[in-house]
Amino acid sequence: MAYWVLKIALTPILRALFRVHAEGTFHLPRRGPVILASNHQSFIDSVFLPLVVPRRVTFVAKAEYFESWRTAWFFRAVGMIPLKRVGGSASERALAAAREVLEGGGVLGIYPEGTRSPDGRLYRGHTGVARLALQCDAPVVPVAQFGTSAVQPIGAMIPRPFRRVRVVMGSPLRWDPAGGGDQRGYTDRIMASIQALSGQEAVSAYAARDRGMFSAPGSEAEPLVTGS
Repeated sequence: MAYWVLKIALTPILRALFRVHAEGTFHLPRRGPVILASNHQSFIDSVFLPLVVPRRVTFVAKAEYFESWRTAWFFRAVGMIPLKRVGGSASERALAAAREVLEGGGVLGIYPEGTRSPDGRLYRGHTGVARLALQCDAPVVPVAQFGTSAVQPIGAMIPRPFRRVRVVMGSPLRWDPAGGGDQRGYTDRIMASIQALSGQEAVSAYAARDRGMFSAPGSEAEPLVTGS
């Protein structure tokens, strides 16, 4: 309930401060499990994506966000799942948390690049997104966000208001078993769809991990960024 109360309260404020425009939201299935796979240029990506989605969006976020009561309530209220990355297999714990969301028919937000783009280009995707999609039989909706790096550049603590933000969604993707291929091939197909929407220059290498304070939820969970 806190998620929806906070969303209802923040939506008019955010729309007043930022010129937010959404396209293609009709591609999002009305019910059932679905993965939103987005490009990633700013911490605030994880604010604007849920803002334009009528369903609840959940991200797996690093546990450090929940260490202070001053911030923990907010991250829980907006649907983040804390992930402790010490002891045992952090990858498997995050996978289990993400699977639980999808198996419950929910919407999971993922940044396949695994970190914010340092230069505005679209980097190679990690295969965790394909692994989850296949395990949970969930369609993947590619998403391109525009203008978020101008609102909150890497390293900036306070968003800059009165800038235009666009969120564009593409047609849902499903892996076709009859077509062969593997997780790597499916991930490349997802990234190609994101690139077609965003128009970003594609990079064949992985982006270096951004370990700053404002790495967005959805880019911190190891299973969502691992893979060859």
